[in-house]
Amino acid sequence: MSRWWAGFFVAGALFAQQNTPSDASDRPTLRRQEGQERTQQPKADSGPQTDELPPDEDVREAPKQYSFNPLQSKKEVGVGNFYFKKGDFKAAAGRFREATKWNDGNAEAWMRLGEAEERRENAKAAREAYRKVLQLQPNGKNAEEVKKRLEKLKG
Repeated sequence: MSRWWAGFFVAGALFAQQNTPSDASDRPTLRRQEGQERTQQPKADSGPQTDELPPDEDVREAPKQYSFNPLQSKKEVGVGNFYFKKGDFKAAAGRFREATKWNDGNAEAWMRLGEAEERRENAKAAREAYRKVLQLQPNGKNAEEVKKRLEKLKG
């Protein structure tokens, strides 16, 4: 057991030694100029740093890109159902909307989105979701129910 710890210690020391500057040229230098306090002199420019990217190239600000992913869509519906059962209809609607972005043909996601938006009293969004359900499955098992809900939301 002590050999294992010794090996671990030696490996850590070697790793630390590799990641520290070996000579003074790697360290920033401090020079005092006339009339100024000590300032750190920048190193020679070695190219763009990842933190200095222009905003249009910063991946943190890039819009999320969706591609057809029915498995992710199904996962989002599952999470949305969880929120719906808890009574958090705003979170549920967000997850159902996310599911429709991963798979635009997911009729269940559109149906659940309509139900969540209806509970949030957002009639316009609920109507759009129900219309999409009818577009995807005009003769589906929920078609009559969806038509009744659309009529209810118009009035």
